[in-house]
Amino acid sequence: MYDASRVSTSKSTADVVFEKLHADIVALTILPGAKISEADVARQYGVSRQPVRDAFRRLHNLDLIEIRPQRATIIRRFSRPEIENTRFVRLAVELEVLDRACAIWDQPRSENLAKNLSEQSEALASDDLASFHALDYGFHECICDLTGLPMAFETIKSCKHKIDRLCLLSLSDYENVADVLADHRAIANALDRRCAADARELIRHHISRLDTTIAEIHRKNAAFFR
Repeated sequence: MYDASRVSTSKSTADVVFEKLHADIVALTILPGAKISEADVARQYGVSRQPVRDAFRRLHNLDLIEIRPQRATIIRRFSRPEIENTRFVRLAVELEVLDRACAIWDQPRSENLAKNLSEQSEALASDDLASFHALDYGFHECICDLTGLPMAFETIKSCKHKIDRLCLLSLSDYENVADVLADHRAIANALDRRCAADARELIRHHISRLDTTIAEIHRKNAAFFR
């Protein structure tokens, strides 16, 4: 049982409950469509219902749970139209970022991005999927930051958050992770060559990788979708 008395002063009980639930939902430890309740979660973590209520609200704002008055709260199912819209928005932003990046890319930027790629390779070699997932975020964030467009990553991150659970399913085996790393290396190479046309083609291919996964998950687990 979680011990509320051990929460650090910098992190509230609601923060800890939120982080634990968020991790379980994203990792599909709690499956789409599953029911959860404030009372059960409060009892599980040994806390009052107020921090659980606060955590639920934050999860609802991230579209991860559905809070239904007078009915059970459930883990939000996937929506294919929402996924398609999210994919469209993310691609539009990534394409613009890469266009601008290719216009200014230089050796210091290349060396900075190479550090992230090296860490991705180490995570893959040690089969550390959690670290690889974080470094995947870091790769796209690094390009935005090095291009002087840090706010662009906020949009990309928002889009990625909406499909994190699907991303983790697609990163559930070595071959898929290796393919993602290969994409990242190819994009970095296009930036080094300052070839916007290649970078645009590569990011389109990279983002489209999830399409096959979505179709397969829908075929095997239609109940995960609305």
